[in-house]
Amino acid sequence: MLLETFIFSTSIVAIAEMGDKTQLLSFVLAAKFKNRLSIILGILFATLANHFAAGYVGSWLAGLVSPQTLRWIVALSFFAFGAWALIPDKLEEKQNLRGAGVFLTTLIAFFLVEMGDKTQLATIALAARYDSLAAVVLGTTTGMMIANIPAVLIGEALASRFNMKIMRWVAAGLFVVLGLLALFAKAPGS
Repeated sequence: MLLETFIFSTSIVAIAEMGDKTQLLSFVLAAKFKNRLSIILGILFATLANHFAAGYVGSWLAGLVSPQTLRWIVALSFFAFGAWALIPDKLEEKQNLRGAGVFLTTLIAFFLVEMGDKTQLATIALAARYDSLAAVVLGTTTGMMIANIPAVLIGEALASRFNMKIMRWVAAGLFVVLGLLALFAKAPGS
């Protein structure tokens, strides 16, 4: 069950992150700064902090409602994320990145941009659905790193090789499948 939770969490976030505003931020940071390792570490620690907090909220919510109500909440959340995945993200605001180190700048910018993002909300739903907070957080963080490390290392050349419209449809489809599984799969611990 832990491995399933980890793989599920990793897969859905890695695909949903394609073309997301945090991936666009990774491109921007890589273009602005040359210290790739500091950017990658900033993304890692920001994601761990953000997704742990989101996962904790999801686990807490799971204890507040009945398993049947939770099943419907999680399923409807995944259906909404599927629709949301079809909307292209844009990095709307320019970050003022002067005066701070690359790591700290990345850490703060990435943490803030991820607030309220579909991958953060998916982490809440996954943590509400699965019993292992650690497997969910490690999985969603791994998914973020799978999507963002190439963005940092290869940048714009990588973005031009993927059809983001297709990736959004794949992500939307995966969220719908997760919603269906949440409705019809056996509840964790049953």
